Amino acid sequence: MKMKFYKYQGTGNDFVMVDNRTKIFPKQNTDKISQICDRNFGVGADGIILIENDTEFDFKMIYFNADGSETFCGNGGRCAVAFAKQLGLVENKTNFIAFDGTHYAEIENNIVSLQMIDVDDIQVKENSVFAFTGTQHHVQLVDSLDNYPVFENGKKIRYSYENPGSNVNFVEQINNTTFRVRTYEKGVENETLACGTGVTAVAIAMHKTNKTKSNLISLPVEGGNLEVSFTEENGLYKNVFLKGPATFVFFGEINL
Repeated sequence: MKMKFYKYQGTGNDFVMVDNRTKIFPKQNTDKISQICDRNFGVGADGIILIENDTEFDFKMIYFNADGSETFCGNGGRCAVAFAKQLGLVENKTNFIAFDGTHYAEIENNIVSLQMIDVDDIQVKENSVFAFTGTQHHVQLVDSLDNYPVFENGKKIRYSYENPGSNVNFVEQINNTTFRVRTYEKGVENETLACGTGVTAVAIAMHKTNKTKSNLISLPVEGGNLEVSFTEENGLYKNVFLKGPATFVFFGEINL
């Protein structure tokens, strides 16, 4: 059976998007998910996103990493909003549900502003910060990010956490409101060009540790530029928004 798919990317974080309202996709088949995401033998992607119907929300987003594990993805969420608009499910504003709960988003000219979950459990350690922003994130300031061994050190740190591990973000401060980020992602098991939940964790971690006093943070990543805004009250970070481009790349069909 042939299945239609759409390819989207958000600052280089790329996804195979499937309209799964008819429930045709084999969600339990992790081998098939990995095969589709394989960059040599499949379509090639950091993950797969399914759009399904929901009785209470505009749509349901289901996200699988390239290894078949299910989680939430911030850039994937922004691409899901753009895809839902292409499908005619939403216009310029939407409320949808995903792995980590409900999300509100706005889209205009392919720029998506996505509300993330509230964050209050932030663990400040000696040389790093850990936070859950839809998935697990380790944040660590480093020097000379261009030459930093992101893959080697990211992999070590990723597996130093108990199951399911943690994404690992290495950060270089550019100025008082700008932090450059490179991320090793669990589930992809490699550095990706961007990570939405990752830059969200970075923005909150930098504010929590007084590296910035701003509640609007610019975050250059390998695939472009993202922006995170929030409000903070007694250690609770809420009204957290991840903003950046979500771009349609191509359309195709594959055999299931």
